[in-house]
Amino acid sequence: MSENFIVPRRIYHGIGSFSKLETLQGNRALIVTGKGSMARLGYIEQACVLLGKNGIDTHVFDGVEADPSIETVMRGTEVMASFKPDIIIGLGGCSAIDAAKAMWIFYENPDINFEDIIKPFTIPPLHNKSIFVAIPSTSGTGTEATCVAVITDRNKGTKYPLVSYELCPDIAIVDGALCVSMPPSVTANTGLDALTHALEAYVTPLADSYTDALAERAVKDIFNTLPLAFTEGKNLQFRQTMHDASCLAGMSFTNALLGIVHSLAHQIGGTFGIAHGRANAILLPNVIRYNAKIAYEKYLVLATLLGEETVEQLATRIESLRRDVHVQDSFLEYGINESDWKQKVQQMAENAMNDACTSCNPRKPDINDMVKILNLCFVGEKYTD
Repeated sequence: MSENFIVPRRIYHGIGSFSKLETLQGNRALIVTGKGSMARLGYIEQACVLLGKNGIDTHVFDGVEADPSIETVMRGTEVMASFKPDIIIGLGGCSAIDAAKAMWIFYENPDINFEDIIKPFTIPPLHNKSIFVAIPSTSGTGTEATCVAVITDRNKGTKYPLVSYELCPDIAIVDGALCVSMPPSVTANTGLDALTHALEAYVTPLADSYTDALAERAVKDIFNTLPLAFTEGKNLQFRQTMHDASCLAGMSFTNALLGIVHSLAHQIGGTFGIAHGRANAILLPNVIRYNAKIAYEKYLVLATLLGEETVEQLATRIESLRRDVHVQDSFLEYGINESDWKQKVQQMAENAMNDACTSCNPRKPDINDMVKILNLCFVGEKYTD
């Protein structure tokens, strides 16, 4: 159980909550966003108008790529150092918000290097030069409410989850209307990512009554709503339910942390470029089977919550949900070359052992466990002890 319960000091949620930007107070706001969707949909212009009502000058740093790189973070840091914002706004998908969080670290602490903050809870104090506002346009990572930012080292082919309570945004705006343009594949990937957050947070050693309550609600809402949001993406009710579930799961895992689904998915994503939520979804059922040796009773609570009777039925229910939203059952089916996989699997397993998420997995893995899980998920076979 954690002694702290960390959440943003203010969360605005519901359709239309984007307008709460007009309540911010400050002088200069830097908006960090992706490669154009927020501009095309008019949200950048709306943000500038809303901020301008309070006399706030705005500047936009756009072009953050999927799985943001260290290089992008450093470019954004240079812009911040020049513009000197007292408000930083991450607007868009999780990549934009995570990149903005990382830029924030170096803006407030210009004398540190990326290597200085890889180890969890080594980020120096923030919030001295600026506040951080997170406005997600996808319903997956819950990064608007978490103490995590995932940044990719393209040279090493790995992802680093930067972890610190300092990274929790000051303000989160969770408006499901921003998600209406998400294509079905992104809806599936992000929704399954949120489900993984809730399921992993539920069984870590740091889980408690606070994090469990959030995770349970997120699990129920995602199972009930993700297939509907996948097929009826213009429905604002479904979009808001998924957006809220993602935020609930984010608040749960930022306090209880995660496990080896994420440790392994970080490596697969960094090595083969598979979308993070899709990698999570392929790994999750087998990791549940692996962890059940230690966490059976807690998984059983979630199974019962969904009307199932065993942990195996929980795992197979996830596999059914995965198929309902057109996610592959294996990395081979996804299209990863078998010889490439065999060449990389040992290194991925070794990197996953060193991932920050591994330390909070309920069952402590060794390198052979990691390789076994990876290889079974590559071909789509079930894990058994």
